[in-house]
Amino acid sequence: MDKRDGFVMDAPAMMDAVLSVVMLAAVALLAGAFVLWRRGVTRQASLMAILAMVMLVNVAIWTLPGEGGTSPVEQARAGAGPG
Repeated sequence: MDKRDGFVMDAPAMMDAVLSVVMLAAVALLAGAFVLWRRGVTRQASLMAILAMVMLVNVAIWTLPGEGGTSPVEQARAGAGPG
């Protein structure tokens, strides 16, 4: 655990927070892309939508279980590496 100025956050809580922020950012990017698309700014809207999809796929990679039945997040919590 990391303790700085009385604030303690362990690795699993940090991972949960990071994944939550990434999901919120992806939703915000999709909403912004929709607004830009409605205004006719299609290039930036499409780039924002692509970035949001990449972020969502990254969250899915970290949270969905693999062949062994555990996700990379669960492996990180257990202290094991990806292999």
